Amino acid sequence: MRTRRIYLNRLQPVPDPEDVVVVIDVLRSFSTAAYAFAAGTTTIYPVETIAGAFQLQRRLPEALTTGAIGGGSPIPGFDFANSPSALQGADLAGRPLIQTTAAGVRGLTRFHSPRALFAGSLVIGRATAKALLALQPAEVCFVITGEWVDRDGDEDVACADYLEALLRGDDPDPEPYAARVRNSDFGRRFQLDDNADLPANDIALCADADRFDFAIRASHTDGRMQLRCVGGSNALAHPAPC
Repeated sequence: MRTRRIYLNRLQPVPDPEDVVVVIDVLRSFSTAAYAFAAGTTTIYPVETIAGAFQLQRRLPEALTTGAIGGGSPIPGFDFANSPSALQGADLAGRPLIQTTAAGVRGLTRFHSPRALFAGSLVIGRATAKALLALQPAEVCFVITGEWVDRDGDEDVACADYLEALLRGDDPDPEPYAARVRNSDFGRRFQLDDNADLPANDIALCADADRFDFAIRASHTDGRMQLRCVGGSNALAHPAPC
């Protein structure tokens, strides 16, 4: 099995991957998505633009919204910020969720034809590796979304490193990878606890490696991208309603 990496915010003249793709956003899009599934949401609809999210909500009035603009500020008029803390105690049972973010969702929506597309984060690391191995891919492409001009993106690189080790058949200690999430450029901003949009509890929740035992897979149905959780057969302390 080959692996390679694409960085969302670099100009890379490389062909789009055709086999299996994992778009990684640890802080915070796909950590938030995992907590949303754990809170009972049935389906997440990633939508690239704020206007598109509101348009879809008019068509799906039972849906709730979550998201943030670049830098992490909540989107006015959305039900939830892009924050695991906001969703941890929420009751989303039976409710679809529309998600709009500047990194993770933008990364997902650029891919239209890989054999399989996953949303990755550290809280679903082992389950994601298990789902990837079940597909027996020739190549897995990791998409790093957290690297910006003012951020090293090491939270996402650490997640990719962890997944690669698991795909090789190793049994790595997840704590060094979790520490890299906390110590990344963006991770340290949460620990300052001086910005209500970047709560300190979010970094603890996002760095909680393998908290959930499901993966998150994307598909296109009726012209819309949808995220659903897959797996979940091995009950952990915090199971999801997959």
